[in-house]
Amino acid sequence: MSNDLVSIVMPAYKAEKTVAEAILSVQAQTYAHWQLLVVDDGSPDSTADVVAALAKSDQRIELVRQANAGPAMARQKALDHARGRYIAFLDSDDLWLPRKLEQQITFMDVHSAALSYTAFRRIQTDGSGLGHLISIPPYLTYRTLLGNTAIATSTTVIDKSIAGEFRMTKTYYDDFVLWLDILKRGHVALGLNEDLMRYRVMGDSVSRNKGKSAYMVWRTYREIEQLSLLRASWCFAHYAFNAWRKYRDF
Repeated sequence: MSNDLVSIVMPAYKAEKTVAEAILSVQAQTYAHWQLLVVDDGSPDSTADVVAALAKSDQRIELVRQANAGPAMARQKALDHARGRYIAFLDSDDLWLPRKLEQQITFMDVHSAALSYTAFRRIQTDGSGLGHLISIPPYLTYRTLLGNTAIATSTTVIDKSIAGEFRMTKTYYDDFVLWLDILKRGHVALGLNEDLMRYRVMGDSVSRNKGKSAYMVWRTYREIEQLSLLRASWCFAHYAFNAWRKYRDF
């Protein structure tokens, strides 16, 4: 495991319109020691061709292919190929600002953080309409994360030398389950309240169906985290309130 290499996990499915811009935002990073693992999850469009073309001119980019198995297994496929001490997550329709990795890795090193996350803004599907800054709390424990939506996947970095090894769980909110798993080990997630990511609002994304999303959060509480009915209800109420507060304005 390289001491300062960042392995970037990017699942991609039917992402031919956005994946190149996501990759270019990685190539624009001021922190240059990274490995980008783009896993084409059996896309029926030209996603793999777009990635392959960019990989030809940059050996840090690796295209990995798999039959369609969903984002959790695509992320796990990338983790299986990861060589870095740090694991960063970037979805194929999101973007990083140029100093994202530099600032976040420095922040993590100073504070010996197992997991960190940052503030961000949303953009429309076509990349226009910059939204308001979505600020974050300075830290989250396992207990407080259960009732919070503050950790956006494409802002997250994990230091494996502190957090230890981990695997994705094949479930609807595999990212949320992973953060909980790491914090359950006694770690604290630290927030860097800097605007470093652009979250693209896609109408057909996994998380856009609010009714299904709410149901799957509830299932996560009850079936994966094994919370009691009372505690799950308390967490869900806080989760729903924080989600409303976070997304009430663009």
